Amino acid sequence: MNVEQARFNMIEQQIRPWDVLDSSILELLSIIRREDFVPAAHRSQAFMDVELPLGNGRFLLAPRVEARLVQSLNLSKSDTVLQVGAATGFVTALLAHKAQRVVALEADATLASATRANLRQAAVNNAEVVEGQGLDGLPQQAPFDAILLCGSVPTVSQDLLDQLKVGGRLLAVVGQGPMMQTTLFTRVSNTQFSKKELFDTVIARLPGVTEPSQFQF
Repeated sequence: MNVEQARFNMIEQQIRPWDVLDSSILELLSIIRREDFVPAAHRSQAFMDVELPLGNGRFLLAPRVEARLVQSLNLSKSDTVLQVGAATGFVTALLAHKAQRVVALEADATLASATRANLRQAAVNNAEVVEGQGLDGLPQQAPFDAILLCGSVPTVSQDLLDQLKVGGRLLAVVGQGPMMQTTLFTRVSNTQFSKKELFDTVIARLPGVTEPSQFQF
């Protein structure tokens, strides 16, 4: 496989056509070696438009979804970001290049260890990986300029929204399959939040999600 040609094709045939047009993100995708963040058994699929299994019901998001999520946060170099669901750290690396600091929560100890190693190898020095359940966020380090959930949820909790600074954004894929909406929440004031649905996609649940009760009559 010609790795650089495969990387180019991923960017031009999958990611750019999915409305990822931020030149800084497209440049990062050409520089950060996604294959280094993919388990060895699936490395040949690193540039394919698929979710890759990580074990224990976890998946690495498809490249176009990763890129679109990062673009939708509209980060600045002064931002502190909370990422919920680090997986193997590729999205963490993208976020770290766009922000001042990233705190990445990962519930799986094995994945958390792999993420730390992957970020060291990629010379990413402004990201911290914290092992722990991410649905409650990280209130002891709040508030954050941005929060990204790298897994779907039925709803976003108020406790998580309250960890945003005023003006901060939270991005999550919300709802039930087969129809989920990528939704951007913005903290307008201490007590008010706005919500905007950006695009439809379906991704695996975050670890620890409790599904709402289904009543049948």
